Amino acid sequence: MFQKIIKVSIAVLLLAGIASSCQYDKLLKSSNYKKKYGKALEYYQAKEYTKAVGLFEQLNPVLKATDRADTVLYYLSESYFEQENYILAEHHYQQFYETFGNHRWADEAEFKSAYCNYMLSPRPALDQSYTKKAINKLNLFITRHPNHPKVAEAHKLIQEMTDKLAMKAYNSARLYYDMDDYKAAVVALENALKRFPGTTHRKEIKFLILKSQFLLASNSVKSKEQERYQSTLDAYYTYTSEYPDSEYSNEVQQIYKETQRNLKN
Repeated sequence: MFQKIIKVSIAVLLLAGIASSCQYDKLLKSSNYKKKYGKALEYYQAKEYTKAVGLFEQLNPVLKATDRADTVLYYLSESYFEQENYILAEHHYQQFYETFGNHRWADEAEFKSAYCNYMLSPRPALDQSYTKKAINKLNLFITRHPNHPKVAEAHKLIQEMTDKLAMKAYNSARLYYDMDDYKAAVVALENALKRFPGTTHRKEIKFLILKSQFLLASNSVKSKEQERYQSTLDAYYTYTSEYPDSEYSNEVQQIYKETQRNLKN
């Protein structure tokens, strides 16, 4: 008996799903845009974002010159965002704040347009075009809306993505170090610090500069040893003035002793 009830329930649900799908297909083909508009909002509120997108996409060009154009475009953007389709969401958010600059949702759309690029930002090893785009958009948002409640979050996101770019630069420089090309490693690491002075990876980068300078000096021909050990000493003082006590302190002090010994000789 219980199994029969379950089978009947499943059959009812399937029929309801088929009926709902048929109604939606009819609605897509309909020219009743008022009904489409109402149903699109209903689907959005019910979190049926795929159906909402289908209707809002149809309504967007049709209602462009009407008083509903703003609502259609904004909720189209929101529906894509909820679907995690950040490429299309970003495009439509940008369209919204460029078209309706004085609208009460314009600032939110501008922030979310930048945020979509943040969500598209990949891990440091990959191309960082979206990361750079997000940073630029967030900086522009902060400039335009310095007192907006989202400014603190924008600063936090910028710092996170700047650290990602710094990590990519650090990893690229680290490749030279791993290949024993210490001269190139020093140049690449110093360039990374110039580009990202506030990075949270600053300590690691400065330590690797010191270590690369030392290994470069240790593997040098005699004529260049003194100059390069002196550069190592400079790097040591630069590091210890900023980080007098760090997890690298033992190794840093060992480098200092070896450098002093070699300079005396």
